[in-house]
Amino acid sequence: MATVVSLGGGDACIAEARHHAAEFLDRARADHDVAVSERVVDLTRLVVSELVTNARKYAPGPLHMELSIADDVVEVSVRDSARVPPATRSVDPERVGQHGLEIIMAVVQAFQVRLEPAGKSVIARIALADGPVEVDPR
Repeated sequence: MATVVSLGGGDACIAEARHHAAEFLDRARADHDVAVSERVVDLTRLVVSELVTNARKYAPGPLHMELSIADDVVEVSVRDSARVPPATRSVDPERVGQHGLEIIMAVVQAFQVRLEPAGKSVIARIALADGPVEVDPR
């Protein structure tokens, strides 16, 4: 199951991308009986938001987002026109903002950047299964 969305790169494209991601996961549940928890929907929307925000900020022009489900993961791929891979910044508790890549890395199962002739694709994989819940024995 997969879908591709073209995003214009304007102000509304981040909210539009989040909406498409949630709608895609709703269809996966309803039409394909894929077990998708609300936690996975929230994480996917967060990752989509951060990837599209970064692409919009650092790459001119339209963006393309692909969402797919395979092998128990949701794969989010955002393609833009900049051939510069994203980079994490050094830890700075005083820094306001610019933590998007750090947030993504904390919640995804895998992260990859593919340089292409006309830009790059940034791919994040989010596990469909929720991890084990730790219970405080107190």
